[in-house]
Amino acid sequence: MTRTIRVDDEVFAKLQSLAEPFVDTPNSTLRKLLGLDRAASGGGSNALGPLLADGRLNVGQRLVWRRRNLNQVHYVTVMADGGLCLEDGSVYTTPSAAATALAGNQQNGWKAFATEDGTPLGDLR
Repeated sequence: MTRTIRVDDEVFAKLQSLAEPFVDTPNSTLRKLLGLDRAASGGGSNALGPLLADGRLNVGQRLVWRRRNLNQVHYVTVMADGGLCLEDGSVYTTPSAAATALAGNQQNGWKAFATEDGTPLGDLR
């Protein structure tokens, strides 16, 4: 389950300054600051974790969603914790959540996203 905690711009800017680009999320940055063990987190989904663990995906790798009917192309970046970072900096814990945020309606991110060489994300499972 994803829960929302709102922070002001100053707090978010400080988190960004402490984060490693394309690796950390606000959550992973806070976990580091608080000295919390990542393995104990238990919260949230790590849908891409197995793909990262065995090298089917890599941290910092870009995934693409080519929406031909709308003449749009969206890119997301794979984060170290398995999240996906959109071009606007927002981070989602699952491919479907990222695709839904981009489209504005419910989407299956496993079908929408592919690697830049064209391999559908769902085929990597």
